[in-house]
Amino acid sequence: MVSELFNEKAAAVKQLKQRPTDDELLELYGLFKQATVGDNTTERPGVFDFKGKYKWDAWKKLEGLSQEEAEKKYIEFADKLIEKYN
Repeated sequence: MVSELFNEKAAAVKQLKQRPTDDELLELYGLFKQATVGDNTTERPGVFDFKGKYKWDAWKKLEGLSQEEAEKKYIEFADKLIEKYN
C-alpha cells in the first residue's frame, strides 16, 4: 500500500503548469505502476499500439525493483518535476 506522501505527489504532478517531456512522463508512469502494482506480468501490447508499448516497456524495465523502492524513487522524481515545471 502506498503512502499518503506518494498520493500527494501523484496528485501534484497532474497539476504541473507545464507538461513534462514524453521520456519524463514514461519514467513517472513506470515508477507509479511498479510502486502500486509491482512487477509487470501483462502481455506486451500489439504492434500498432505504440503508446501502449512505450508505457509497457517503461514499467517492464523496473522489474525486480521493490514496490517500496519504486515509491521512494517516484516521490524523488516527482519532486524534481514539480520543481522544474511549476
